[in-house]
Amino acid sequence: MGTRKKVHAFVRVRPTDDFAHEMIRYGDDKRSIDIHLKKDIRRGVVNNQQTDWSFKLDGVLHDASQDLVYETVAKDVVSQALDGYNGTIMCYGQTGAGKTYTMMGATENYKHRGILPRAVQQVFRMIEERPTHAITVRVSYLEIYNESLFDLLSTLPYVGPSVTPMTIVENPQGVFIKGLSVHLTSQEEDAFSLLFEGETNRIIASHTMNKNSSRSHCIFTIYIEAHSRTLSEEKYITSKINLVDLAGSERLGKSGAIIALGDQKRDHIPFRQCKLTHALKDSLGGNCNMVLVTNIYGEAAQLEETLSSLRFASRMKLVTTEPAINEKYDAERMVKNLEKELALLKQELAIHDSLTNRTFVTYDPMDEIQIAEINSQVRRYLEGTLDEIDIISLRQIKEVFNQFRVVLSQQEQEVESTLRRKYTLIDRNDFAAISAIQKAGLVDVDGHLVGEPEGQNFGLGVTPFSTKPGKKAKSKKTFKEPLSSLARKEGASSPVNGKDLDYVSTSKTQLVPSSKDGDVKDMLSRDRETSSIEPLPSDSPKEELRPIRPDTPPSKPVAFEEFKNEQGSEINRIFKENKSILNERRKRASETTQHINAIKREIDVTKEALNFQKSLREKQGKYENKGLMIIDEEEFLLILKLKDLKKQYRSEYQDLRDLRAEIQYCQHLVDQCRHRLLMEFDIWYNESFVIPEDMQMALKPGGSIRPGMVPVNRIVSLGEDDQDKFSQLQQRVLPEGPDSISFYNAKVKIEQKHNYLKTMMGLQQAHRK
Repeated sequence: MGTRKKVHAFVRVRPTDDFAHEMIRYGDDKRSIDIHLKKDIRRGVVNNQQTDWSFKLDGVLHDASQDLVYETVAKDVVSQALDGYNGTIMCYGQTGAGKTYTMMGATENYKHRGILPRAVQQVFRMIEERPTHAITVRVSYLEIYNESLFDLLSTLPYVGPSVTPMTIVENPQGVFIKGLSVHLTSQEEDAFSLLFEGETNRIIASHTMNKNSSRSHCIFTIYIEAHSRTLSEEKYITSKINLVDLAGSERLGKSGAIIALGDQKRDHIPFRQCKLTHALKDSLGGNCNMVLVTNIYGEAAQLEETLSSLRFASRMKLVTTEPAINEKYDAERMVKNLEKELALLKQELAIHDSLTNRTFVTYDPMDEIQIAEINSQVRRYLEGTLDEIDIISLRQIKEVFNQFRVVLSQQEQEVESTLRRKYTLIDRNDFAAISAIQKAGLVDVDGHLVGEPEGQNFGLGVTPFSTKPGKKAKSKKTFKEPLSSLARKEGASSPVNGKDLDYVSTSKTQLVPSSKDGDVKDMLSRDRETSSIEPLPSDSPKEELRPIRPDTPPSKPVAFEEFKNEQGSEINRIFKENKSILNERRKRASETTQHINAIKREIDVTKEALNFQKSLREKQGKYENKGLMIIDEEEFLLILKLKDLKKQYRSEYQDLRDLRAEIQYCQHLVDQCRHRLLMEFDIWYNESFVIPEDMQMALKPGGSIRPGMVPVNRIVSLGEDDQDKFSQLQQRVLPEGPDSISFYNAKVKIEQKHNYLKTMMGLQQAHRK
């Protein structure tokens, strides 16, 4: 078990211009906060109203940046998760106090991202630093609103909505949500895409009970599993990080489970009182590093709720957790290691046997030849030709007993088979078969089966044909013969029953095929007739007609793809070529921009070095010769280098200006091609699917309607505008912050997806109208 430790509680104050300096004061150690209220004079002279409170916390974050908040609050928790410790970070406070900003940040700006995106980034950065381990990362996103569970990632095409409602399930391994989708992420960008997908659903989703889910609890969980790349290592570690954005504290106040954790006198904690505490049961006071960030207002008008939030933070500091490394064993690797150990033990036994002159002993499983030899020994032992069987090993003893069982079973089957070849065996207890045989006349006048020995419990019917039982038996000879032949043909596995006897009795006159056989023959004949019909040749002459219009027009994305491949193929080809040239110019411009930035940084470094040399020369004194300043060689080389760098900078900058002019021109061409492609598709779609057939004649040459006169709404969104904005964003931002690439890539992809969905919904509504 791990070491018991307290929950870390921090307070973050929302910045405001109307800060209550007289009522809220911070300690010099930045770990305490004091609240002071003036007495209410309306209560009279005797007034026992409390006016001062002091709260000791792990840190007070006032006017703190997002970087400082993450370094103080979450960095250690995420770092320890890679070592196998569970972690939970919760943001709590009054509605509007900054919980979501602390947890998520402003997703539009990379620098203002919150704890959650930074935690995702740190996890993948640390994975890159651990090449000795194979680490997998999975994520899930849960929303709890009005005690109902919602999967914020259920909108993904490979997930789909769940038929059954999600439930919280407990097992010895912990608490998990049954029905919640968990997604494997192999890179940082995939995790950001899932995060932004869930955030979009949280903002725009409309539940049956909630039109705006901004006041719900949200839990983003990162599951980590790390296996050593050393195959002999059987242990592997698992952990999870719960990043919780709680609803407003006024909604959480009714739940006593969390507060009960801080009461050391309580034996029972009501985790199941609400879905939130039940889902976080193994994190609240369990095997987990837990951090609470309490967000408060700094204004006097919100002081009552601020006091309530600070009291909650103080109680949470009393909660103790017992984090421990989550170690598990890889069953596959354990099997392989046991196999290696078994092979080693066999080698040691072989050495021991060779030293004791027992070289004929083997410990491997017996092959077919060895088993056949033991079977032969057992048979000879039973026949009496072998006096004893030599004992060699325990494996051989077990196989001897097994072969005894095999031989006994074979002998029983041989005896039964011999009896069935000679006789038809009928059980005395099978009254239905006996009754059928009596009706068929296979019994004598005394009621016994023909050939039954006196005083025995079963009969062996029918007698050989050479016997002559008398006239009555002679009159039944024609019946017994087909019965005997039938019994012999069926052999030991087909005892005669009542149905067989009925069939034999009908065969005295004629053999009538069953109706089923007739049906089968009819079906076979029909199949032959059907298979003999040859299909019409594909090149048979047909009347040339224009394509039949479908009852319902195809969806516009499908029709647009068809148009680009057929009627609009030429303009689409030109559009793609221009777009390719544009992308190539943008790529060159991006590379040139990065080169310019690198030259600018080198110029700055050279200037600093040159200034340092100048200051050093001034301190040592100036040297002049005939009115000329004398400088040392190092300073001279720096001046020459600076001159070359400035020359390169001007040349590269001129190239960048030329590239930007080319990009502007290419963009103009691409816009023209896109407009032309959409316009021609607009005309083609309306003429093919929208305009009534009785008006089609008017569209022909010489008609009253010319192409393009039918109005159409916007057809599809090619998503080029978002791509253009992203490319421009790369040129401006990425040279300064290359770590933001995956963040912005995921953001743009999600925006493109939802813009496309909005466009399609608008098209469907327009089509219905």
